[in-house]
Amino acid sequence: MTGLNFHTHSHFSDGSDAPEEYIKAAIRQGMHAIGFSDHAPLPFSTPFALPLEKLDDYVRQIRSLQKKYAGQIDIYLSLEMDYVPEISYHFEKLAAGLALDYIIGSVHLVGSKHPDNLWFTDGPDHSVYDAGLARFFSHDIRKAVKAFYDQTNEMIQTQKFEVIGHFDKIKMHNQGRYFTESESWYQQLVMETLSLIREKNLIVEVNTRGIYKKRSESLFPSDWILKHMFSLDIPVIISSDAHRPDELQAAYSIAINALRHAGYRRIQRFNGQFWADVPLP
Repeated sequence: MTGLNFHTHSHFSDGSDAPEEYIKAAIRQGMHAIGFSDHAPLPFSTPFALPLEKLDDYVRQIRSLQKKYAGQIDIYLSLEMDYVPEISYHFEKLAAGLALDYIIGSVHLVGSKHPDNLWFTDGPDHSVYDAGLARFFSHDIRKAVKAFYDQTNEMIQTQKFEVIGHFDKIKMHNQGRYFTESESWYQQLVMETLSLIREKNLIVEVNTRGIYKKRSESLFPSDWILKHMFSLDIPVIISSDAHRPDELQAAYSIAINALRHAGYRRIQRFNGQFWADVPLP
């Protein structure tokens, strides 16, 4: 265990419990730091995003809890911001005045211009993934996956954030049905994204959620990607993408072992002002 988790969802978005319940669980587990990163508001209705009218309450509550539990655990305020071209709020504009500690940038919805034209690539039901692949890409998986990575690359190039979330999650509902990660076209897309990540000095989260929810046989990102990341000197955090208090450090041992195998001996820890290296357990 690392005692750290910087990607956490409370009941303000699609998590199960109030933020304080996660904090109590983190203290019971002997954790050192927890970062709340509820899904940022989007300008249309979704089943997972924090409603815009509740954003100020979210910020106030996390800041209040920081004071209440000072000296017991470090608590940080973040948002996981979705990037959807020509639809989502600009990251910097949405964050203005909120004094966020950091931002996680992610892609869950592939498409642009109108909410009716978006392919939802996440969630527990792979049939939604399959239906979107058929509707928006006529079952052309290479075109669909390229659209996902192109949108991710556009986010990296146009938005300001510190951590990129589960950047290869497009593989989750694939599960070997449409493509394999050994195919050259897929690996080329990944390497293009890694190059941009390195150029922008982003931190990559090693996300365990697919493992412990049994939706993926590998971490986000996969072991072979971790090895390339290490060769590029790309910094990492380990996160569980927790939606329940009992998930705060789920499958961390798997992530630690994978990172060690890839060559990593350090991970990142936010200290309230900046990200710094700490030893990998």
